[in-house]
Amino acid sequence: MARKNLFEVSEPTNEQSPPDAARTALVRPLMGLDRALKPGRPVGAISQSLENINSRAQRAEEIERKLSEGQVVVELDPGLIDHSIVVDRLGVSDEAQAGLVEQIREHGQQVPILVRPHPETGGRYQVAYGHRRLRAVTQIGRMVRAVVRDLTDEQLVVSQGQENNSRSDLSYIERCYFAAKLEAKGFSRGIIMASLGVDKAALSKMIGLVARLPAEIIEAIGTAQSFGRQRWAELADLLEERGKRAKALKAIQEPEFEARTSDERFQAIHDLVKATVKKPDQTVWTAANGSRLVKISDSETKTTFAFDKRVEPEFATFVRERLQALYDEFRQKLTD
Repeated sequence: MARKNLFEVSEPTNEQSPPDAARTALVRPLMGLDRALKPGRPVGAISQSLENINSRAQRAEEIERKLSEGQVVVELDPGLIDHSIVVDRLGVSDEAQAGLVEQIREHGQQVPILVRPHPETGGRYQVAYGHRRLRAVTQIGRMVRAVVRDLTDEQLVVSQGQENNSRSDLSYIERCYFAAKLEAKGFSRGIIMASLGVDKAALSKMIGLVARLPAEIIEAIGTAQSFGRQRWAELADLLEERGKRAKALKAIQEPEFEARTSDERFQAIHDLVKATVKKPDQTVWTAANGSRLVKISDSETKTTFAFDKRVEPEFATFVRERLQALYDEFRQKLTD
């Protein structure tokens, strides 16, 4: 059923009614303004001035406008609320989250979150923004204050991004990663630009940066609040050098890596891959007859034998055919 007239002000229908605003019946049941000013009532007996009445009317119009737009704040069970389509954060420190929990515990949830009815599951909701507040209220065990609006996927991600922009809440790499994930979900560049408040050139750089960085490394490092575009681009350059990506991927698996702060994790990976790689030690094996047959290159991770076929064309094949026997002899020696 249409609700076209739900928030309208009722107007006098009697053609004989005076046009004076003070004589107009003002009906706003949502605000309790359902008392009409009677024609002919003495001005001195009016309990409030026309100015005050107009002020109340303006406030009523604003609140009813918000109601009509779905801006009314309600209390919801946090257990009925699911994450957004794309989570925009790379993690929140325990210290920061604990501070928010304590603030809400002491002063209450001052700012509501924004949710929409879940598009696939009846009776549930989906967050547009306010993930940290939702988590904090859940930890405390309270109902969460929320605004419920019918949002398309595009409206949801734009609201999500713009809220974070207004709060300067996300680090540079989180914004880049959020943009890349939105594109992977099929959102247009126009929607992503609106969400992040950036132009086409800036967005291209952000998505291009993420394409050059392994997702495992981004997620392992986290927010890295102290590091912006230049340092992340430098890290991407370093990781493209031979062997350095594998070294970084190995480092993030170490137990002590996760124990560091996000900034410390970034710096550790940056320092690791920036360090000059030690050149392999190289020697030449010379046979008893003086032939320089094999060049041996020895690094931290591997040893390479290069056979000079110009000196002994068949020697490399001879050794290769006996590798299994050599390996068996090696294993036997270990067990002796």
